[in-house]
Amino acid sequence: MRGGGIARRIAALLGAAALAGLSAVATASGAGFQPVEMSVDGGEESWRAERSFAVRWSNPPGVAAVHYRLLDPSGQVSLVEAKIGWPATAIQQLTVPQAPGAYIAEVWLEDANGNDGPPVSARLRFDESPPGGVDPLPPGGWIARSGFPLTLRLSHPQGPQPLSGIRGYAVSIDRAGDGEPCAGAFECSEAETDLHTGVDGDSLSIGELPEGVNYIHAVAVSGSGMRSATTGSAIVRVDKTDPVTRLAGAPEGWSNRPLTLTATATDDGSGMSATGDGPPPFTAIRVDGGAPTVAAGDSVTASVIGSGLHTVAYYARDAAGNVDDGGSSNGVANRAPATAAVRIDRDPPRLAFLDAQDPGDPERIEVRASDPLSGIDPTRGGISVRPVGSTGRFEALPIQASETTLTARWDSEAYPPGEYEFRATAFDIAGNSASTASRAGGAAMRLRSPLKVATTLLAGFGPNSPSRTVPYGRGILFRGHLIAGRRAPLAGMPVRIVESFTAGASPPERESTVRTGSSGNFSVRLPRGPSREIVAIAPPTATLQGARSKVSTLAVRGRVHLRISSPIAKVGGRPIVFRGKVASAGAEIPADGRAVQLQFRLPGLAWSEFRTVRTDRRGRFRYAYRFADDDSRGVRFQFRAFVPEQAGWPFDPAGSLPVAVLGR
Repeated sequence: MRGGGIARRIAALLGAAALAGLSAVATASGAGFQPVEMSVDGGEESWRAERSFAVRWSNPPGVAAVHYRLLDPSGQVSLVEAKIGWPATAIQQLTVPQAPGAYIAEVWLEDANGNDGPPVSARLRFDESPPGGVDPLPPGGWIARSGFPLTLRLSHPQGPQPLSGIRGYAVSIDRAGDGEPCAGAFECSEAETDLHTGVDGDSLSIGELPEGVNYIHAVAVSGSGMRSATTGSAIVRVDKTDPVTRLAGAPEGWSNRPLTLTATATDDGSGMSATGDGPPPFTAIRVDGGAPTVAAGDSVTASVIGSGLHTVAYYARDAAGNVDDGGSSNGVANRAPATAAVRIDRDPPRLAFLDAQDPGDPERIEVRASDPLSGIDPTRGGISVRPVGSTGRFEALPIQASETTLTARWDSEAYPPGEYEFRATAFDIAGNSASTASRAGGAAMRLRSPLKVATTLLAGFGPNSPSRTVPYGRGILFRGHLIAGRRAPLAGMPVRIVESFTAGASPPERESTVRTGSSGNFSVRLPRGPSREIVAIAPPTATLQGARSKVSTLAVRGRVHLRISSPIAKVGGRPIVFRGKVASAGAEIPADGRAVQLQFRLPGLAWSEFRTVRTDRRGRFRYAYRFADDDSRGVRFQFRAFVPEQAGWPFDPAGSLPVAVLGR
């Protein structure tokens, strides 16, 4: 070989130091005849966990062959010279020994005359040693919503570091206890490496985590991408939800006594029991914005005593530190606490009878009541009465009640004359009650019966005429007089005239109203109709007692018609037919009719019945009578129809006009 080959043999004998000098001589003799822009895939400064490297370069003109060799980290030849017999520009697989280190690849060129140019070197950094294991160092206990962002620290790798150093750390967070931060069993990619600032870059900021149990998995990553052989794991428990707090002992409405309130908290996450790692849980009640009553754990009791409307806030803090007290934690606003309105009214209502009766309505009993807090309960309360001096029970009067007034009406006419005392009781909405027997000015609430002026009503058909009989179909004048006290006439007052008809009439009753004149007199013409009883009634007013006349009786005689088929009856010949009708206006005739007596007489003698017949429902009747007695010849008979008194017939007995029949 020529100069270049000798130089290489000498360099092999003398070592790397001598090679540097000889290379300088060769370079001087072949300046510019060397690989251009030689590089290593991945870069000379990057460590690899794979032993095979790819080296690339560009050739100047005139290259006939390429030579290369590999030196170990100390500069000793690790791979002897190899020759590529064409102008190659890359070594695709240059494999280094298994020992980690920064190896040197040298490449030089040979021209067509066998002359070698100076070598060019590139570093091949190889390290397949895994770093030691690391452990996540999460904060103890549960993490509240105010604990984010969360800073997660990692321990440093155990044991000596790899030759390539520590690139950083790979971290994953999931719900699985056996999760891995990297897909490979031995290496982690750049994308999988979360922290890239070396061994001291051991802090990771986590913006949010879901509630519940989260698993943190971490490995250290060497400069060559090798990961820790074992994965460090830790649990991070997250609870971002406030406890659920409920309040017991607060009624919906008003209370008339002090209240004992109990707040109870539950929490499905960190719970309400102290763990020693975080703030101790507590439950609190705050009344009207004052200092809260606080108790450790999941319940607290507080009392509300005074009358009035109170606002009660209740809240709790769980073992993670979540609290809904309306304040803030680490710059995070807390949710406002739940509140309840508590109403207490321990004072009875105030009430009193009016100082005087209304002159226009003296029987109206009125009580004014008030209550400044819960108000008067209009569904309760009462006004009652009893004789003065009595030890018996008060008698309740029907009342009407509102939020300010109790009102009753005392029918003083229904009580024996004398003095009576009254008592009123009122309730407020809270259930407090108060009673009084006094007027607003302090006087006893007493009244004397009767309170109204007595009235007298006289009525009938005329002076000393309480009864009258009239023919069928005729009306009659009914008159009367109404006075107050002994002689004061009452003008313009309504008077009800009630006619109660005898059984069998339809309708059974008739009523009309008239008004008294200036002298207190009144009159009304009663229409025709059946027999009846009549009474006049003057209704009571607010100041006058009612009055009722004595019963007057009006008897109405019935009416019946009779006609015959012939005024002459032939003895032994055709019968005489009697036909007739009973007037029944205002009366009901049943299906079996009414009884009618057929009577006869001789002139100057009394009437005798010879047959009783019954009408149809329209009051009509018919009867055929044959004269068979020879004694009837030449005799002039009188006949009539007579309606006797009978049950359900509202008319007095009456007979028809007589008809005459001559016997031949």
